[in-house]
Amino acid sequence: MKVAGLFAGIGGLEVGLRDWGHEASLLCEIWAPARAVLAVRFPNTEIADDVRRLDSLPYDAECLVAGFPCQDLSQAGMTAGIGGRRSGLVGHIFRLLDRRRTPWVILENVSFMLHLDKGDALRTLVEAFEQRGYRWAYRVVNALAFVPQRRERVLFVATTTDADPADVLLVDDVAPPAFQTSLATRANGFYWTEGIRGLGWAADAIPTLKNGSTIGIASPPAILLPSGEVVTPDIRDAERLQGFAAGWTAEAETVARPSLRWALVGNAVTVPVARWLGERLARPGTYEPIRDRNEIVQGRWPRAARYDGERRISVEIGAYPVWRDRAALADFLQFKGKPLSARATKGFLDRTKRGSLRFPPGFLDRVGRHLTRMEGGLTAFPGVPRDRRVAAE
Repeated sequence: MKVAGLFAGIGGLEVGLRDWGHEASLLCEIWAPARAVLAVRFPNTEIADDVRRLDSLPYDAECLVAGFPCQDLSQAGMTAGIGGRRSGLVGHIFRLLDRRRTPWVILENVSFMLHLDKGDALRTLVEAFEQRGYRWAYRVVNALAFVPQRRERVLFVATTTDADPADVLLVDDVAPPAFQTSLATRANGFYWTEGIRGLGWAADAIPTLKNGSTIGIASPPAILLPSGEVVTPDIRDAERLQGFAAGWTAEAETVARPSLRWALVGNAVTVPVARWLGERLARPGTYEPIRDRNEIVQGRWPRAARYDGERRISVEIGAYPVWRDRAALADFLQFKGKPLSARATKGFLDRTKRGSLRFPPGFLDRVGRHLTRMEGGLTAFPGVPRDRRVAAE
């Protein structure tokens, strides 16, 4: 299909769909650093700069896709809701659909939207689509199914065709492999800026990459390596953890400070998730109604549901459509990380003493030993092969 991408960011949705032949004929993105990336990565695609000034969708667009702004819906944001200044821009999707209705629509946003204001954000969306004759399905998908990053997002697919969006979104389902972490052999990601509450830690993965700050304050996670080193990853590995090629956002540095690349990557849609969706659009499955549960009670949105044209039905399905094999996180990282400073490490450890977050046995002890080494100015980690050490800067 021909795709029109609104709130395109750095093109995560669009590049994943492109891998299955769904080509973008229009991308719209207001932030200059993101547009600089799109101009290089989608050189033959029209790029608009403000959805508010966009008069209509391209005549050939068959699918509108949008990872609309999540700042007002995110647990980490201001939680102003669907009517917030940023997330309220979703109204322009319906303005454009009313001028030229595309047969398919794909939206992506944070899973917290299911609960914020008793699900008001999702209620607003589904009512708007139903009024326009769309059937829909949605589902929470965890990017951990594809990459070593724990990242849950809602995927929403709607159509006016005879096709069933459930055949696209609600067919694939696997149980993730059972995994017991070992601090001696596996890396563990966490946010050094937390400690009292927050996203917590992730075994052999990182917690959700955050968007940082639009003024350039990066918010990378920390990673406790099997060696005992605690590092923050290189931006190129952060790009790879979102499924992009290393260096994907480098062009942003031509118009903005380098640290803004963290915001671009944290805001992005994880490419392999979009690639899986693109494959199912090209090769739909067959939804099994045995997954149907109860009709949805207003204001209580399940983690997956569908609308068949008459009823809104909750669906029992997990957050892992597939499970892709991947290297252990410590081996996945290709670039030299930066040792977490003594000040940052100490702040994290101090907060954990007052907080409710829990970590695996021995985790905080290892982080404490990293602090001792950093305070002593030590950069070597005895017994660690030279190619696995990270030199302090």
